[in-house]
Amino acid sequence: MHADLSRLTFRPAKHYSGVLAQQGRVQLDADANEQTAITQHQARTLAADLIGQHGGPHGATGFRIDYCPGENKLDNLAVHGGRYYVDGILCDADRLPAGTPAGTPAGQEPTTTPRDAPAGAGAPAGSRRSAGAAGTAGTTGSDGDTGGEHHPCTDGTVWTYWDQPDAYRDPEKPADRLPAQFPYLVYLKVWERTVTAAEDPEIREVALGAALPDTAARIKTVWQVLPLTGADLGAPANPTADQVRTAFRTWSEAQRATAATAAFRTERPERSDDEPCLTRPDHRYRGPENQLYRVEIHTGGTDGTATFKWSRENGSVVFPVAALDGTWVELATLGNDDKLDLGAGDRVELADSAYTSRSEPADLLRVEEVDLPGRRVRLSAEPGPGTGRLPALHPFLRRWDHRAPGGRGTAKHHRNGALKLVEGTWIDLEDGIQLWFEPGGRYRPGDYWAVAARTATGTVEWPVAADSRPLLQPPAGVDAHYAPLAWVVGGERAVTDLRYTFRPLAVPIESVGSASRE
Repeated sequence: MHADLSRLTFRPAKHYSGVLAQQGRVQLDADANEQTAITQHQARTLAADLIGQHGGPHGATGFRIDYCPGENKLDNLAVHGGRYYVDGILCDADRLPAGTPAGTPAGQEPTTTPRDAPAGAGAPAGSRRSAGAAGTAGTTGSDGDTGGEHHPCTDGTVWTYWDQPDAYRDPEKPADRLPAQFPYLVYLKVWERTVTAAEDPEIREVALGAALPDTAARIKTVWQVLPLTGADLGAPANPTADQVRTAFRTWSEAQRATAATAAFRTERPERSDDEPCLTRPDHRYRGPENQLYRVEIHTGGTDGTATFKWSRENGSVVFPVAALDGTWVELATLGNDDKLDLGAGDRVELADSAYTSRSEPADLLRVEEVDLPGRRVRLSAEPGPGTGRLPALHPFLRRWDHRAPGGRGTAKHHRNGALKLVEGTWIDLEDGIQLWFEPGGRYRPGDYWAVAARTATGTVEWPVAADSRPLLQPPAGVDAHYAPLAWVVGGERAVTDLRYTFRPLAVPIESVGSASRE
């Protein structure tokens, strides 16, 4: 999570059930965040134990899928409302209307686009069927009831594949389109990410004034309805629903399997005796401040192809973008102080809500010039198309702290502006902090490791073995969860529903009494 945090302290293996505040003590963000993590872990574990890997409540089971053939347009899917739990995580597919603006003439229908929908929500040109197009014959209700014939992908009260709120599908990208060959699987991908006031201005309390930083961040549950071809799934020919579920379970376990590990340590840098006495001579961490370092995979792959980036502020230094003109970027602010500002040589990435949700890496650009009076920076190249140009997606620049070649670290720069990932050797970041990638890893964009560096101890907080060697750890995220929704075969059958449903545990007390008497 990209937030301004002091450290991350939740450890499930310690079996803590709560955090107790003590009188007269300093209040820390880490304590409050650990309590949130404990409560969330308990609630989701309980839900997963009772529900199973996935399922929805009877009568309100969400994410029913209808297939809408595109004919001379792009195919589409209707994603019906309701709730669904994946590994205990609640996903809500309801699409609420925005309401009726004051002064709307009587009889005029209000808009159905929710006010928190992304800009341009609604299917792109060519992705929805016309009202007169043939619909699916007899669609299935949320719990198996058959309704009359209708056109689900033109129903503005439900999401569709093309306008679902956090997937940002682009009809111009062939990879985003639904498979042309039947059959294929439609599945639900669920994960979480951090949202700050840079992306959601409503988080900021305007009464505090623009000069003060924002307050707390938010954790957002992201759900995405995505397709998987039959070949990639590996299901047998003409499979039953249970066979599809079994094949998907194997596929999802492979996606979630930990495939990379890393470790941190500190070593007193060479020529430390020549430095000013800002830290104690025996300290191995030589930085002047406490930091939460974040190492994040930028381009996925293996040793030699993967790249990474790092930040001493947990990647939390962001600058909302007001306008973009070629290589010049106008910003809403240039930072709160000289530690959290932008300077020539800094590496930045241009991001927005769609970029973050799609998890697709872009080039990390270098700041070439800073125009303080105009609150502008000039970048080393014009950002790629499709990101940062829609104000409703709240674009921003995120600063990373590996500067141009010639800095204090030993990692080599890649042509995309990130650092080359090299396994089996200690990589110097800065101020005595070193990073190790274990050989044989497979790296995914967004995977990250975080470590707290402390001036009081002159080292980093990282688990070690009995002989003080640092222990390898899997990445802290991104932790994705999966559930099958539908097997799309086309034709009259169109869709086989793969969801599960559950009923409430509670029953009338008189029925329990009568059963006991029997």
